[in-house]
Formats: sequence, C-alpha cells, structure tokens
Amino acid sequence: MSLIQSIKLVIAPPHPAARPFLLASGAGAVAGRLLPFRLTKWLGTACGLFFGFCLYFFRDPERVTPAAPDVAVAPADGHIVSIEKVAPPPELEMGDAPVWRIATFLSVLDVHVNRMPIAGTVTRVAYHPGQFLNASLDKASELNERNALRLTLRDGRQVAVVQIAGLIARRILCDAEEGMQYETGERFGLIRFGSRTDLYLPPDVTPLVEVGQTMVGGEPVMARLCAPHGRFPHWSHAPGPPVEKAPAPPRARPVIQPDDPEPHDHAGPVRGPDRHAIRAGRALWQCRRRPADRRMH
Repeated sequence: MSLIQSIKLVIAPPHPAARPFLLASGAGAVAGRLLPFRLTKWLGTACGLFFGFCLYFFRDPERVTPAAPDVAVAPADGHIVSIEKVAPPPELEMGDAPVWRIATFLSVLDVHVNRMPIAGTVTRVAYHPGQFLNASLDKASELNERNALRLTLRDGRQVAVVQIAGLIARRILCDAEEGMQYETGERFGLIRFGSRTDLYLPPDVTPLVEVGQTMVGGEPVMARLCAPHGRFPHWSHAPGPPVEKAPAPPRARPVIQPDDPEPHDHAGPVRGPDRHAIRAGRALWQCRRRPADRRMH
C-alpha cells in the first residue's frame, strides 16, 4: 500500500455535522494568530489544534458494502464488547423474547458515522433520555441516553439499531424517520465524541463475529439472515413453505431381442455386444487349447 493510499484511509471529507465546530475553531485560530497579544496567540494555537481534531473526528470515508441482500453488516466502527441474547428495548415494541444483541464501542478515535446494517423500512424511531455512563459497560444499554430504530425487512422480520451516548458524547444525531427506506450500508446518523451502537438481530440467526473483534462500519458481515425454512429471502415476495419436487418416473429397462444387434429403449439406442469380437475371442481360445489336446493324445 502506497503512502497516498494510507493517507486517504485516515483523511476523508468531514461529515456535515462538523461544520459548526470547524467554522468556530477555524475563525478562532485565524483571529488569535492575527491579534498582537500573547494570550490570543495561545488561544489561536489551541483553536487550530481543535480544528485539526474535529477534521479527524468527523471524517466520513467511503465504504464498500457487500452486495448480498441476506447479510447484516456492522452499523459503526469500533470493537465488539458483548454478544448475548437479551430482550430488545421496550420503546421499540418488539416484545420480550430474547434476541441477539451485538454491542460495538466507539472510542474517540473511531469514525462515528452510523450506517444501516441491512436494507429495510424504518417503522419506529424512539428517543430515550438517560445518563452518560461509560459506553463500554453493559448497563449503558439500559441507563444511558439512546435513540432506537426499528427496521422491518422485506420478509417481515425486524432488526433494531440503537445509538447510545457515552461518557463524553452528549449529542446523538439521527436523520432517519418513520417510513423511510434504507439500503445496506447507507448513512443514517452520527454520535459525537465517543459512543456505543447496539445491533439487535432475530434469535434464529448465528453471529459471525466475536468479542474484541474490530469493526469497520458498513463492510464486515456480522450475521447472515437466512429466511425461514432455511432459504435466503426473496425480496419480490414473502417466503413460503418449501416446494417438494415430484419424484422422477423410473427409467424403462431396454428390451434386447436375440437377432437385434442394436437394442433400443425410450431413451435412445443402447450398444449391444460386438459379435465380431466374440468370434475372435472364441477362435483365440480354441487355438490355445489345441496344443494341450494333442499332448493328451
């Protein structure tokens, strides 16, 4: 990998949510450096450093999302802190039955843009006020401020994504609204300055990731969502029961006539024994037998 490619992985255009911070810090840096006071120059330097930090924090790189329609990808960057079956958030009205929850913790250095894990329609958006505990803790999913989204897939099943504020993050941005349709890997929000993102999957799927694994939003596959009856979902219609194929009729056995050199059946001609080869074999056997018969006489 070249140096330019490595730089492109780190430096990317900022998210639109960064504009107020970039304008304020940039103006402060310019004004502080232009004024002839030592204090203002220090403030200008601090504003310049904050400008660079915001430019890095709010970076929004492009991602290559898998084209398969039956996979759930990572909704955010970070590393996985827990994988367990729990009841979904009550504000989503998904029932009390345990489902898979994959929690991803985002540090200050991670990309904080959230992406849709799978294609579907947003059927519910619920905001829940709360505390600002360390987002890496399990109790942060229940006690911290959060914004939950419920997605209804084209086969009728439901998936949920929850944006959770952290110890430093005090602002959750969500562009999704009820009734909007999203594709896999499409951006839908952002959490400022450290957070956590929980992905709730149906209980009949198997997670393909492990605790401690590093995620890149929109690219790695977290689970494969197979439709009921073991088939992949067909997006054009709702899945139905498997169709049993009728058994094939038995193949007719060939009828060989004594005087027919090439017997036939319904499937086409069947090659019979070669009479010339049989005669040659008999003649060779008789030639080998004659010397023995002479010695006996």
